[in-house]
Amino acid sequence: MTLTIGIDLGTSGVKAVILQDAETVLADAAQPIAVSIPHVGWSEQEADDWVAAVWSCLDRLAATAPREMAAVSAIGLSGQMLCALLLDKSLKPLRPAILWNDQRSIAECAELLQRCPDIGSRTNGTPDPGITAPKLLWLAKHEPQVMRDARMLLLTKDYVRLALTGEVATEPTDAGGTQLMDCRTGEWDAQLCELAGWNPDHLPPVTSAWKAAGGLRPHLAQRWGMKPNIPVAAGAGDNMASTLGAGAARPGDAVLTIGTSGVACIVDATFHPGPQRAILTSAHAAPDTFLSMGVVMSATAALDWTARLSGTTAATLAGEAEAMDARKTDASPVFLPCLTGIRTPANRPQATGRLEGLHPGVDRAMMGYATMEGVAFQFADCIAAQREVGAIPQRFVAVGGGTRSALWTTLIATAIGEPVALPARSDIGGPAGAARLAAVAAGASTDVLSAPLPMRGTVDPDPALAQRLAPRKARFDALVESARRG
Repeated sequence: MTLTIGIDLGTSGVKAVILQDAETVLADAAQPIAVSIPHVGWSEQEADDWVAAVWSCLDRLAATAPREMAAVSAIGLSGQMLCALLLDKSLKPLRPAILWNDQRSIAECAELLQRCPDIGSRTNGTPDPGITAPKLLWLAKHEPQVMRDARMLLLTKDYVRLALTGEVATEPTDAGGTQLMDCRTGEWDAQLCELAGWNPDHLPPVTSAWKAAGGLRPHLAQRWGMKPNIPVAAGAGDNMASTLGAGAARPGDAVLTIGTSGVACIVDATFHPGPQRAILTSAHAAPDTFLSMGVVMSATAALDWTARLSGTTAATLAGEAEAMDARKTDASPVFLPCLTGIRTPANRPQATGRLEGLHPGVDRAMMGYATMEGVAFQFADCIAAQREVGAIPQRFVAVGGGTRSALWTTLIATAIGEPVALPARSDIGGPAGAARLAAVAAGASTDVLSAPLPMRGTVDPDPALAQRLAPRKARFDALVESARRG
């Protein structure tokens, strides 16, 4: 019996699980993290808040499952991707981390693309304000002293691993999102660094996601009743870890993550970049594979927004939408909920939401339905674009908080025209994937990365719903075209 800990650092909070044999959850803990929005379109977090949230989760696990904590053989990490966290010579943060959903560097994206027209086929995709390199160009213009003092660029999970181990490192799945790495080779690219104004000497060494990147510090091991110096795996970006957490490590495996954002992840044996369709492609966290990612910028975040606007919770709104009959859903507005822009396939980060079909009979349940339907249509557009560039899905699994809604998963399965399996614990994809990487760092075979998880069922496309969705999808496509034109 092998026990590992998987820690997932999401945008809104941290989840940590103790996993037995990379499959069975023995204990878990969660802790929220606040996001700062200093200006419209900005999104930041204090890096030390990540560490404090992880410490809180591990304190809780140590209190509720001390025997299991004592038997843990390794720790793995998953983290929100694409941030820009700059550290000084003492490896202390110089400013809050700029997050993946920050939109301030739109102008710098155009500048970077002009400097390197083929950057989309060399890196993870077309420059986008969510990606790290344009953020560095913005910082050079607006906070030059920070850039002068910076001596290290780290990503979310890598900063937490630094706190756990005292070691600086990264791996290709997360680093591939910086646009400072050649994603085909998994190595830092000196030319790309120069174009982004970053010194490649101020980048961490790169190792494989499943390899140890340091050992747990003795004083932390004592605090949590764990063995000292157990390996802490390099870990993975959250999309890659969630994909692994659903047992998806083989070409053709596809995982739909319905979280704050939505991501259609397709495991591929070949590097199939799709910059012309705003597809992100990086190394996957399993050997000899890549991950094609179509991104829906606002998924559960869109439903949260609609719920706040209508004075209720997202769970209540989803339940009210599910209780509606077909006549009422057909009379609902059509909504393009791109509240923080469009990535795949239109690449319009400055796009705002579009709503069509309002009338006096529209209530909050209908708006909730329209929001979930709009996200489902965006997933369908992502997958169609990925197929165009050669990333071909064969088996679908869905994870994330959005899978708690039967209506939402049915809408997505119907919109993409494929059955979608649901893991028994679809809410812990990221930490489960991180725990699997930890198991390999502790000595298990990489075969554990593709081991299947228990499933609680499969959602099939609904033919009757598909007929009703067809004309609404045409109206939705017209909204996308409107957003594309600006």
